[in-house]
Amino acid sequence: MVTAAAALLCLGMQAGPAQAGRGAPGFPWDDLFGTRPHRAHKAVRRSAVPLPKPRPAEALAATDAPAAAHAPVAAEPEPPAAAAPPQAAPAEAARPGETARPTEAAKPAEPQRPQLSACRQALTEEIAIAPSIPDIHGAGGCGGEDLVRLEAIVLPDKRKVAVKPAAILRCKMASAVADWVRTDIAPLAQSLGGGISNLDNFDSFECRGRNRIAGAQLSEHGRANALDVRAFGLANGKSISLTDRSVPRDLRETVLHSVCARFSTVLGPGSDWYHEDHVHLDLIERRNNYRICQWNVDDPLPRVAPLLPAERPGEAPPREVAAKSDASKPDSSKPDRSEANRGKADEPDAAKSDDAAAPDGAAESKPQPTKKRRQSRRL
Repeated sequence: MVTAAAALLCLGMQAGPAQAGRGAPGFPWDDLFGTRPHRAHKAVRRSAVPLPKPRPAEALAATDAPAAAHAPVAAEPEPPAAAAPPQAAPAEAARPGETARPTEAAKPAEPQRPQLSACRQALTEEIAIAPSIPDIHGAGGCGGEDLVRLEAIVLPDKRKVAVKPAAILRCKMASAVADWVRTDIAPLAQSLGGGISNLDNFDSFECRGRNRIAGAQLSEHGRANALDVRAFGLANGKSISLTDRSVPRDLRETVLHSVCARFSTVLGPGSDWYHEDHVHLDLIERRNNYRICQWNVDDPLPRVAPLLPAERPGEAPPREVAAKSDASKPDSSKPDRSEANRGKADEPDAAKSDDAAAPDGAAESKPQPTKKRRQSRRL
C-alpha cells in the first residue's frame, strides 16, 4: 500500500506542471498535500451604473430661490442629484392651484337637510301658521317626529284663528285640527255672529301618563298626538264653551258629530270625571280602525229651580229630644177609661128606663155612637 501511494505521488508531480501549462484540469487529489500551485484571480470588471438625470436649472431656480433668500451665507452644499425628486416635480410646482386641493377636501361636508314629509309639504302657510320644530325624544317614549307648533289657522277668507296658547303637535294632528276648524267650526261660528276668532287650547304636548296618573300608560299627549279643546271665541267677544249646559243643545250636538267623524278618540262629559270641563281629541291608531266617541250632551238646566222644603227653625229642639218629649206627653185624644166608667156609673136608672121604653121608631132614628179613631203620633 505504501509503495502504491508513493508511485501515484510521483506520477502526479511529473504530470502537474505539464497539465498546468496546458490548462487541463487535474485530479481531485492533486492538491492533497498542498503541492498544487495557486492560480491567479482574474481582474474584476466594473460596470457603469446609470445615474438619474440632473434637475433642470429653471426648476432649481424656482424652488431654491425663496430658500436661498432666507438662508445664511454659510449654507451647506446642495444634496447630490440622486436625491432630487423625479421630473414630474417641476410640473407639480408649476401648478400652484393644485396644492390647495387637499385643504379643500379636508373641510367637513355640510349636513344634508332632511327631506320634508308629505304632510309638511301640504301644511302650507295658506292653511295654518305652523313652523316645524326639532324632533323630541324623551324618556319612556315621549315625544315624536315631524313636529310643528300650531300658532294659528288660516280660514279660506284669509282670516286667522289664533290657537291660545300655541299647540305642539305632530304634523298629521295639526293638519286634522286645521281642517276641522276651517270646514266645520268656521261656518258654525259665522251663523252665531262675527265668526270664530280663537281656539282655547287646554293642553297639547305633555310628557305624562293617561289622566296624569303616575305609572299609567303613556298618554297620546306624551306623543304630541292629542289636543284638549275647552272653547272657541267669537269675533264679537263671546266664548262658546263645549261643555257648558247653557249653550244650546243643537250647537253642542253639531260639534259632537263633527269631531267624532274626524278623530279616532273623543272624550267629553260623561266619559270620566277627568273630562267634565273640556273635550279630548286624538288620532291614535287602533286595530280595525276602532274609534271611541264618549261625550254626553246634557240637556240645559231649568231656568227656575224647583221648590225646596222649608228649613227647620233654629229654635226647634233636636229631633231626638223632640221625639222623647212627644213620647212622654199623654195622648189627649184618648178618653180616660176611669172617667168614662165613672160617668156611666153616675147615670140614673131613669135614663136607662126611658131608653128601654122608647118606641122602635125613635130608637132607629137616633144615631148610633161611633168609635173615635186614634190619631197617630208624629215623631
